[in-house]
Amino acid sequence: MRTQRPGVVLAVTSLAVFLVFLDVTIVNIAFPAITADFPGVSLAGLSWVFTAYNVVFAALLIPAGRLADARGRRRVFGAGLVLFGVASAACALAPDAGTLVAARAVQAVAAALLAPSSLALLLPAFPPERRGAAVGLWGATGGIAAATGPALGGVLVDAFGWRAVFLVNVPIVLVTLVVGRLVLTESRDPDARLPDLLGVLLLGGGVALLSLGIVAGEDGGWLDAAGPLAGGVALLVLFGLRSRRVERPLVEPALFALRSFTGSVAGYLVFSAAFYALLLGNILFLTDVWRYDVLTAGLAVTPGPVMAALASPVAGRVADRYGPRAAIVAGATLFTAGCVLFALRIGDDPAWLATFLPATLLTGLGVGAVYAGLGAAAVSELPPTRFATGSAVGTCARQIGAVLGIALLLSGLAAAGPAPAAFHAAWALMAAGGVATALCGAAVGARSRPVPQEATA
Repeated sequence: MRTQRPGVVLAVTSLAVFLVFLDVTIVNIAFPAITADFPGVSLAGLSWVFTAYNVVFAALLIPAGRLADARGRRRVFGAGLVLFGVASAACALAPDAGTLVAARAVQAVAAALLAPSSLALLLPAFPPERRGAAVGLWGATGGIAAATGPALGGVLVDAFGWRAVFLVNVPIVLVTLVVGRLVLTESRDPDARLPDLLGVLLLGGGVALLSLGIVAGEDGGWLDAAGPLAGGVALLVLFGLRSRRVERPLVEPALFALRSFTGSVAGYLVFSAAFYALLLGNILFLTDVWRYDVLTAGLAVTPGPVMAALASPVAGRVADRYGPRAAIVAGATLFTAGCVLFALRIGDDPAWLATFLPATLLTGLGVGAVYAGLGAAAVSELPPTRFATGSAVGTCARQIGAVLGIALLLSGLAAAGPAPAAFHAAWALMAAGGVATALCGAAVGARSRPVPQEATA
């Protein structure tokens, strides 16, 4: 019987979620070098390097969460790590674009296994009164990873080429795997069986079509996206109807009767749309308007994730003491203030220290606090046997929000061009996303208690 060491468990599970979300954004900065290496492949074809990861990751998150509940969180976590390391090496060694896209899809399968199982392993290591701080660090790690991607990717591509952005995962996987084998203990739902197969297909297909439709609208072609979007919504409606009728649904409808859970899922969706649009939009502004090179642009946005890292443990303790609502509303307010500052103060001429840096510091503080609060709210009322499933639903909403935010940003810039006015409008919309997040935080409630297992049985 292993003795749980909470700090080490937090480090191991946070490293895993760092890998998962780092690979959502780090490839963005490597894309020009990838296109140069495969000149015979169209940009549309190479865009599947992003799309395959995002779509597969989003589609499999919830089934992977239920698999972890049923078959063992430590087992699924270990399998995800091994598969992620192998797929990362395959990406780095890919001789052609087709192999690279296929390896990215496998990498996304591994990421879907890692994200929910890592949180389900983390929570039992901490007493309930300390879980907010732990979940805050775990959740904010994903935001920090996503924000770190451009800067780290720029350094790696500049020094070693694009293949290094995948190879960097391998040593992290090995360290996490070895330490995880030593400190993590197995847990599962003793009464769980694998969920309804048709429900898995309906949900996975619905999320995949919805994500593909959103991606199809990135160049402004929303009419072309209507078919996949309508198909995705239809499959999700069928999934909801089936979940009410089968004995063991993939996601129990009773979970959405929990105020904190439903509020956190909505918060993940709207905040991730604003946050991921901000990440990409700031890089595009710095490179297209202020004419920074890629490496300088990556370093210019780095203070944001630094502030998120500092804010997340503080916000987690706030969530423990005052409830998740306090952390979410405070963080969303800071994020909104930063976006308003971007929209009103940033001009055509470079002025990073006077204008860009203060806004980045505010949004970074907001990101750390919001994700800390949302992570705590998502599981605060769940029984332990649903930690992985609840985490998967929240992460799925986060991923769909990210895809939606990036698509809306790129669609708007495609229509208006990379003019400063277009970025100002985008920052104003991101500020609106911050306000919507604050409203979701208010809906979460002040304090929550876990409900008994029989309430969701």
